[in-house]
Amino acid sequence: MNALLRTAIAALLACIATPPFAGFAVAQSAMTAAVAKSVSLPDIVIGSPKAPVTITEYASMSCSHCAAFSENVFPMLRSKYIDTGKVRFVFREFPLDIKAAAASMLARCIAKNDSEKYLGAIETLFKLQDRLIAQTKETLNFIGKLNGMSEQDVATCERDQAMFDKLAADQKYAHQTLKVDSTPTFFVNGERLKGSMSFEELEQRIKPLLRK
Repeated sequence: MNALLRTAIAALLACIATPPFAGFAVAQSAMTAAVAKSVSLPDIVIGSPKAPVTITEYASMSCSHCAAFSENVFPMLRSKYIDTGKVRFVFREFPLDIKAAAASMLARCIAKNDSEKYLGAIETLFKLQDRLIAQTKETLNFIGKLNGMSEQDVATCERDQAMFDKLAADQKYAHQTLKVDSTPTFFVNGERLKGSMSFEELEQRIKPLLRK
């Protein structure tokens, strides 16, 4: 066997031994690990830790598409996949402006690390999004009052520099490492999906992962 033929066979065997999507799989695994890495603020998480699918959403309280997802898609996602143990859902803030950051901080203060309370607070914030943008202080005080906070409590929350710094650090990590640059951005088992998604579109991503 001449040297040229041996080289050609070796190259062919290398191609056979290395699946064409191996590089993609490695990159996907690295992204999954990067998304799963602990960030500065405690993650807002619901669903079984043993769920085969993890969906991480990056959202801004001033994002209309995020509000639409919260109202129209998330309830169905929760009832069909999260509450049944098939999907673990992680919510992370990616404030697009100072008003969104203030709203996220208020939700954190209301929740006190309780994920269900946090999600309840942002559900209200999303429903009052137009009001939040037009009358930020008044709306934050109104939502704070609904959750047993005085105006002074809300003001103290909004002046929490340590929380603001952590929020900014997490946003920087998402932007630089995970390449998040708009909201909503979703990661489904590490696969990045940008932009608004219907329940049907999201379900198409979930179902194949449940069959693995």
